Amino acid sequence: MMTDVGVIRAGQFLPQPPVRVWHALTDAELLARWFMPNDFKPVLGHRFTFQAKPRPEQNFDGVVHCEVLELTPERLLRFAWRGGHLDTTVTWTLTPEGRGTRLVVEHAGFDPDDPDQRLAFKIMGGGWRSHVLRGLADLLAAQDEPSDR
Repeated sequence: MMTDVGVIRAGQFLPQPPVRVWHALTDAELLARWFMPNDFKPVLGHRFTFQAKPRPEQNFDGVVHCEVLELTPERLLRFAWRGGHLDTTVTWTLTPEGRGTRLVVEHAGFDPDDPDQRLAFKIMGGGWRSHVLRGLADLLAAQDEPSDR
């Protein structure tokens, strides 16, 4: 759902406890498996990058420059998200719910008056819902399955 102009919000319930969801959000190797290659570390002030698909037609080289802005283990992760025409923030909020976790991602700071940012808002809004959250849920579910190997 999008309620504020310039803010993408998406969320879902995950049957895993917050400690498991937090690990998938903050372990660079796991993060790369469901999101994008990165050099993330869960350290306040750490600067890192995500490697996305370059989009030269949108003046985007594929590198998202980030910095950890806020960190409360198993509760909240906020980082700056800069790349192409964007200077935004991404916030992950984890709330215990029964035996699982209610996870909400908020990508904020889009300028609705900038045509490039409006396009990014539209593309990324769908991506957070259809690709990113689904990828995380799939990774966590696969980790839940017993291994016969």
